[in-house]
Amino acid sequence: MISFLLQIPTSALATDTAGLGGPEKTSLIDLALKGGIVIIPIVILFIAALYIFFERWFTIRKASKVDPNFMRNIRDYVTTGNIEAARMLCKNTDTPIARMIEKGVMRIGKPLKNIEVAIENVGKLEIYQMEKNLATMATISGAAPMIGFFGTVTGMIRAFFELASNDNVVASDLAGGIYEAMITTAAGLAVGIIAYIGYNLLVSLVEKVVYNMEATSVEFMDLLQEPAA
Repeated sequence: MISFLLQIPTSALATDTAGLGGPEKTSLIDLALKGGIVIIPIVILFIAALYIFFERWFTIRKASKVDPNFMRNIRDYVTTGNIEAARMLCKNTDTPIARMIEKGVMRIGKPLKNIEVAIENVGKLEIYQMEKNLATMATISGAAPMIGFFGTVTGMIRAFFELASNDNVVASDLAGGIYEAMITTAAGLAVGIIAYIGYNLLVSLVEKVVYNMEATSVEFMDLLQEPAA
């Protein structure tokens, strides 16, 4: 979407150069370069948001993949008393759910309350790992527009300072300074919107994984409370 927007000529800002063969077209990249030094932190935030989103996306998607036969095999091993096979199955399955169940399997024989607490502690650590850098993503979604507004305010101050200190300023000069100042607002809002959408997508993925973790832990605790055959 960004690459598509960068190809759109800003004809609305084109100046009438009839004597030179038609209106002049300016790309959004050229406009961005006129936004001043405030554009630099906005670009940095944009790159950081993209990195966090894709890194977390692949990590969380990997964590959400669970073999549908995993708990069935765990049930078979536990009910037949083959605890070592259940532990090895968990160890060879690289998912948060498997690590939770592994902790529970290693506690079999101890009070159920201790097993439940151990599983919950592992679950909290796994959730913390999945939510890594999500707070940074949320900060970017709020900080980028604010930095953009700051750039616009400073740009407007410069534009009106030129107006007050120069008697020969024409309307086109003032308009040019104003639209250049507002570039930072547009850039900040664009980055903020992208970061906000990305953050919410990641949060929804984490919530799905957490739901599966809770459901699996309940299933495992129910398995331990079933009467022996």
